[in-house]
Amino acid sequence: MKRYIEIGKKLFPIHRSITGKGVIKTLKIFQKEIKDLKIKKIKSGIKVFDWKVPEEWNIKDAFVKDKNGKKIISFKRNNLHIVSYSQPIDQKITKKELVKHLHFLKKQKKAIPYVTSYYKKYWGFCTSYIDYKEIIKKYKANDKFHVKIDSEFKKNGNMSYGELKIKGKSNKEILISTNICHPSMANNELSGPLVALALAKYFKKFKNLKRSIRFLFLPETIGAIAYLKKNLIRMKKNVIGGYTLTCIGDNKNYSYLYTKYKNCPSDFAALKACRELKIDCKKYNYLYSESDERRYNSPFVELGIGSIMRTKYHSFPEYHTSLDNFNLVTAKGLQGGYNFVKKAIKNLTKIKLSSPNKRSIRKTKLIIGRTICEPNLGKRNLYPLLSRKDNEFKTPHRILDFLQYADGTNDLRAISNYINCSLKKTSTIFSILAKNKLVKYVN
Repeated sequence: MKRYIEIGKKLFPIHRSITGKGVIKTLKIFQKEIKDLKIKKIKSGIKVFDWKVPEEWNIKDAFVKDKNGKKIISFKRNNLHIVSYSQPIDQKITKKELVKHLHFLKKQKKAIPYVTSYYKKYWGFCTSYIDYKEIIKKYKANDKFHVKIDSEFKKNGNMSYGELKIKGKSNKEILISTNICHPSMANNELSGPLVALALAKYFKKFKNLKRSIRFLFLPETIGAIAYLKKNLIRMKKNVIGGYTLTCIGDNKNYSYLYTKYKNCPSDFAALKACRELKIDCKKYNYLYSESDERRYNSPFVELGIGSIMRTKYHSFPEYHTSLDNFNLVTAKGLQGGYNFVKKAIKNLTKIKLSSPNKRSIRKTKLIIGRTICEPNLGKRNLYPLLSRKDNEFKTPHRILDFLQYADGTNDLRAISNYINCSLKKTSTIFSILAKNKLVKYVN
């Protein structure tokens, strides 16, 4: 895995977001490793289920200069200094105004946080809490700062992604999906693509695979949703299971996040891999899902995709900060993640397909969503539009959990049990979602 650490270090300084030149540059580096990888595009502005592909965003430079012309914050020093998708600005502003646009983590004083604002017009900078306190202490209230963000939005732009299909004897296929939109963080998210590259190289050697394997390198959330919009009919017909790969390069834990009802081939194959490799794997139920496994298992999609990780996202202190680097991600860590996924894929290629275990369904009013895939809660003011590590996500996640189980097989009481929420709170969530025309009762 030393080779992939080298590739990772080459990719690390490239600024990536959900669109833009950095994504294309990254995919072209992947393409040098695997020539069959296809780079594809989806036009900005296209409606994809309940979402729209955003305008393409590119950035050349961003900085804050003090009254003496010294750059106290610089995008070129660290990609994470800029809030991703920041609007362009070139102004002199007061200290009071500057502070309103600075993001930091009080509990991690040396870390620069990762903050995004994909669907809300905004500009901002991120800095360590130590540097923030220095600004507060060093400068007077009437001091002026030169703030410049040299960015642009292209309405006629594109969102790019990578796709590779390794054809087997059958059209039935295994889906391996990973994200390419996070800048200058090693575990989240360079480890997933690096392990996926290694796996693609390995399985390309086989000429007699029983089932096909498809690898996707996507921007998180909107990339998966857009891909599903374009390919859902084929995927529902052919996909037998698979995994999202994320946070899979540290050398601490092994983790597996189940599919929604813990009854899919992906679950059986991954757990069998744990036993065969004799690894101590921490298992998470579906309520802990926050990445693209949630899109692949959404109502009306239901592809039975699990998630394989080393230490799960949100469970290590370096997550979504500048501390997530190649001190955290190691060759040994990547190797362990690679071995786990490789064994799980091999198990999936051989597994005997059968119908999922039947669940008892209550003969009362069932609840079903009114959108295909995960709806866009942000545009309904039900989810924070400024994505920060220290946001309060409990209520939005309850709503998303509810929506996942609003698949036409559960009543209100059953959903309450699945999401570990009181019937009173679940009823309130239903009322909110019904008001927003996101769920309804079916007989």
